[in-house]
Amino acid sequence: MAKYLLLKHYRHSGPKPVPGTEAMMDQWTPDEITAHIEYMGRFAEKLTESGEYVSGDALSPEGTFVRYDGAGRPPVTDGPFAETKDLIAGWMIIDVESQERAYEAAAELSAAPGAGGRPIHEWLEVRPFLADPGATAE
Repeated sequence: MAKYLLLKHYRHSGPKPVPGTEAMMDQWTPDEITAHIEYMGRFAEKLTESGEYVSGDALSPEGTFVRYDGAGRPPVTDGPFAETKDLIAGWMIIDVESQERAYEAAAELSAAPGAGGRPIHEWLEVRPFLADPGATAE
């Protein structure tokens, strides 16, 4: 099994959306948002049943940069960011048998409904976790 991060993006950047799916979530009706979130929940339940779900969550668009700058002095700033607060909408971690299965799961997640109940065909970033360098193959 290998863990993968399925990274959901806001549409402010990244590949061009499928025509007819350009409406951002802040332009959806409350019912469309509810349908989208319910789809995400059902998808997580399906992966839980197959033993592939690890965790996931949606992210707020708010964020802050913090760094260590000496004892008791953590400077905090609202930017400049690497645009993640405008980019990353949420994430899901899955533990699957292969990269192909990770792609299959991401493709299904991409079909979550959006405006008008139509699949949003969103681009998902699929990133493998680094393998433990101390692990040995058996």
